Amino acid sequence: MLKIVKITGESLFPDYQEGDYVIVITIPFLPFKQGDTVVFRHSDYGIMIKKINRVDSDKIHVIGLHPNSVDSRQFGPISRNDIIGKVIFHIRKPVEKMQIG
Repeated sequence: MLKIVKITGESLFPDYQEGDYVIVITIPFLPFKQGDTVVFRHSDYGIMIKKINRVDSDKIHVIGLHPNSVDSRQFGPISRNDIIGKVIFHIRKPVEKMQIG
């Protein structure tokens, strides 16, 4: 199954920017590896998007790219069960054109 998710915040800036969209695949038992980008639910922070830094059995350590990103360095690893899906496509928000009159 596929889902479309809108990016909010700057956790993975500059790779992903606020207003961008991602398409995630939500197949059960999908393999995850270092470098994958995933969307997941966190009990304290809600729905988040991060890169996988390390996979240890059922525990997945995720990181953001922005220096102020809240990630596994603060809240610890996440469970595979928390993952909504893996990003398979990125849709960048349109760039506004300036009009010179």
